[in-house]
Amino acid sequence: MKIKMSNEINIKAEVIKLIKNLPEDITMEDIQYHLFVKQKLLLAEQQIREGKLIPHDQVMEKAKKKWF
Repeated sequence: MKIKMSNEINIKAEVIKLIKNLPEDITMEDIQYHLFVKQKLLLAEQQIREGKLIPHDQVMEKAKKKWF
């Protein structure tokens, strides 16, 4: 799913800020991981804005059926 950024967020600036806040001795794999997590969080925020939510009780019911 493509992330649609809200008007007030600049994705390039967000990525630069994220990288600047990482330690100097970070590996490429660590950077990739942090970008992956940031992408997932931005996608979750987009889904919240769009009202694409699943109520907690439905999530728990699905988990119970799968695991118990």
